[in-house]
Amino acid sequence: MTTDQIILFSLFGGVFVFLLWGKFRYDLVAFTALLLGVVFGVIPTKEAFSGFGHPATIVVALVLVVSAGLVRSGAVFLITRTLVDASRSLGAHITLMGAIGGLLSGFMNNVAALALLMPVDIQTARKAKRAVGLSLMPLSFATILGGMVTLIGTPPNIIIATIREDSLGAPFAMFDFAPVGIVAATAGLAFVALIGWRLIPQRKDATTGNDPMEDIAHYVAELTVPEGSKLIGQRVSDLYETADKNDVAILGLVRDGKRRYGTARSTVLEAGDALVLESSPDALDEFRAALSLDFADAKRQEALRADGEGLSVIEVVVTEESRIAGKTAMAIGLGWRRRTVLMGIARQGRKIKSQIRKTPVRPGDILLLLVPSDQSNEVVEWLGCLPLAERGLAVTEEKKVWLAIGMFGAAVLAASLGWVYLPVALGLVVVGFVLAKILPISDIYNHISWPVVVLLGSMIPLGAALETSGGTELISGWLLSLTAGMAPWAILTILMIVTMTLSDVLNNTATTIVAAPIAIQMANTLGVNPDPFLMAVAVAASCAFLTPIGHKNNTLILGPGGYSFGDYWRMGLPLEIIIVAVSIPAILVFWPL
Repeated sequence: MTTDQIILFSLFGGVFVFLLWGKFRYDLVAFTALLLGVVFGVIPTKEAFSGFGHPATIVVALVLVVSAGLVRSGAVFLITRTLVDASRSLGAHITLMGAIGGLLSGFMNNVAALALLMPVDIQTARKAKRAVGLSLMPLSFATILGGMVTLIGTPPNIIIATIREDSLGAPFAMFDFAPVGIVAATAGLAFVALIGWRLIPQRKDATTGNDPMEDIAHYVAELTVPEGSKLIGQRVSDLYETADKNDVAILGLVRDGKRRYGTARSTVLEAGDALVLESSPDALDEFRAALSLDFADAKRQEALRADGEGLSVIEVVVTEESRIAGKTAMAIGLGWRRRTVLMGIARQGRKIKSQIRKTPVRPGDILLLLVPSDQSNEVVEWLGCLPLAERGLAVTEEKKVWLAIGMFGAAVLAASLGWVYLPVALGLVVVGFVLAKILPISDIYNHISWPVVVLLGSMIPLGAALETSGGTELISGWLLSLTAGMAPWAILTILMIVTMTLSDVLNNTATTIVAAPIAIQMANTLGVNPDPFLMAVAVAASCAFLTPIGHKNNTLILGPGGYSFGDYWRMGLPLEIIIVAVSIPAILVFWPL
């Protein structure tokens, strides 16, 4: 191996180790590796940031914005409102939701498709009084499967297409993935709907069809400041330390019959003030005793519980990009910045009731938030979380639904026929959405997943350097030596299994950037058509079903579904075997060697 190859293999090895460790977010890991590659001289300085202007990066960002516009227009709700029915059997519900999710994922980012349908699925499960976990994992897998069908359905397909253009002179077209993708998705959806959901473990403490936070949400109470209290003259914020020690949240106060919701941290306490609190009954009594507070009378207690005028209780799911991911509510200033109280955390179906405001929040957690009623949308947007509600954050522009669908359909048609370059077509859709006031221009950048953009922009130059240094040729040689004497279809199968295994533990974008050039090199060495090898990588990189970390969709359902890390492989392993079994023959038929 040359010195450059040794440096690049070390950098990629470091990236894989840190991604598996999970201590640092993937965009930071990839960007650090990019900078080190420039410092060590394996990436030319002028090429250091070429990945950020790469078509794959641009298309991924634009797809996310277009997806947001389709949601905002009401185009997607047009489907879900009319088709979802809680009275259906579980198998029928999974079949229908899986079909909707798969169809949507073909034309919008599959993470966005799940984010849209997950609240619908949860609400349906609650109405049907069944465990959410029985249908949420099938929905996640269905949206992953559906993304394989088109060029824009999932980042691996976009990356594969652009790598083909760089290496072979022409990219894959919009529906080149469809023949193999439809076969794999149909087989996968049939398994998930008929058999797969029966393999999901059911726990007594898992999230059920009822509200997972309902016993916490009821404990909003009131204690009054008595005459002669030592608290008179102090500010509400002075009580926070004692409140935190007793695990009580101070929501605000009532004075002279007027509710002052929010944290009201700077208000000076007077005799007769009523503190609005949230806690368990035991913690509430301990807090009352510690500060010598009085109980409120029954009438005022009843009035307080009817808190719809000033406060709203909302549930949100934490994503990897959420502001609060990896931090505590106190650390991000949720209370004093947004007048919002974190009332509860549900993690993998279990409720965290002690020291919740000091508990680091993880991706996949469900948060129960108490927010000022007129600011719930702003709070959720600021946090970067997904709302578990039947409607989106923004008011949908239902009068423009067909306009939005028409713009998007025209762009897809133009790109498919080769009339307009895909990034340009998607860019025109975004401009059209803004001009038609379907999507406010101020919201555009909020819908782009910047960590994914940084990951792509960093990994693309690293992948290019590995190829130009001869590193991909070296890896393909190792794989071919291990499979010496085997038929090309058998080598194709092994490549697919190796790629799928990597995608289960690494980000699928990083897996694709590494595996695609290797696939082309292997095909060239064997003297066969490289397209079936690229198709195998595209399918395998998308199909990460064994763990909650292989795909963002699997991470998003971890908390709401009440799953544990080891639950995924029970349905995911046979599903991956089925995907390999049906995809290889389909690839050989539609993309002959």
